[in-house]
Amino acid sequence: MLDLGRLRALHAVATHGSVGAAATALGYTPSAVSQQIAKLERETRSTLLERRGRGVALTDAGYLLATTAGQVLKLVEEAEVTLEEQRGAAVGELRIGAFATAARGLLPAALVALARDHPALDVRLVELDPPEGLEAVARGELDMAVTHDWVNTPLAVPDAVSRVQLGEDVADVLLPVSHRLAEREVVVPEDLAGERWICQPEGTICHDWLVNTFRGAGMEPDLAYRIAEYETQLALLAKGIGVALLPRLGRGELPGGVRAVPFTPTPTRRVFAVWRTQATRRPAVGATLAALHGCWGERSTA
Repeated sequence: MLDLGRLRALHAVATHGSVGAAATALGYTPSAVSQQIAKLERETRSTLLERRGRGVALTDAGYLLATTAGQVLKLVEEAEVTLEEQRGAAVGELRIGAFATAARGLLPAALVALARDHPALDVRLVELDPPEGLEAVARGELDMAVTHDWVNTPLAVPDAVSRVQLGEDVADVLLPVSHRLAEREVVVPEDLAGERWICQPEGTICHDWLVNTFRGAGMEPDLAYRIAEYETQLALLAKGIGVALLPRLGRGELPGGVRAVPFTPTPTRRVFAVWRTQATRRPAVGATLAALHGCWGERSTA
C-alpha cells in the first residue's frame, strides 16, 4: 500500500521542480520531503529522483508515479468533498490565500465570522500576491484565494478554477500635503506629468496598471521609488517624498502629512474569490464565500 503523504511529496517535487520548492509549498522542511521520497523509493523498489547538477530530476519511474499520484490526489479530494457534502456542515481544514491589503482589510472580519458561525472549520491563511495565489489554488495547494486585477491588466484564470467577484476597490492618488495638487478635488494623468512616483515593484499588478494607464495617456511615469509595502510608501509621502496611487482596501487612516485626491479615470480594481471548480460542493467553500461577501458588504458601507 503506497503512502498518500509520500505520493503527495513526489507530486509536489514534480509540480514545483525541486525539493526545496516542494517543501515550501507543502509547509515541510526540504529534509522531510527528501525522507518521504526515500521511503517511497524503498516501498516501490525504484529510483524516483536522480541528481542533476545542484538539483534533482525525476527518473522515468518517478515521472510515471508522480503522474499517477496526481490522479490519486484528485480522487482523494473528490472523496473528501463528497463526504463533507453529505455531512452538510463546514468542517475540516480550509486553506485560503489573500493579497496583502485583503489580508489586512477583509480577512480579519471574515475569519471572525467563520469562527463564530462554523466552529468546526479550521481556516489557515497565507499572504500571497494574486498570480501566486491563483496558481496555488489551481495546483491544489490552497482551497481558495482572494485575488484582484485591474480592467486594463486582467488576470487569466485557469479552466479548472472558478471565481466570483466580491466587489470593486477604488484607488486614489496620495500626495504630501505640501504638494501643489494636494487641495485639488480631482486630478488627471496630465496633472501628474513629471512627478516622481512611489510604486509597487516591477511585475506586480499594481505596477503594471500604473505604467499602462500613463502610457495610454501618452506619458512615461518616472518610477523613482519601487516599494512593496504600502506602510513604507506612506512613510515616504509623509516626509514629502514622491506621489503614489493606493487602493482604499486595507489602507487605514492616512498620516497627517498625506492627502488622498480622487483620480480620473477612476482607478478601480476588481476583487475576486477563486477556488477549484471540483470543490464547489464543499460546504466549507460555500461558507467561506458567504463570509467574504458579507464582510465585503460591511466594509463597503462602514
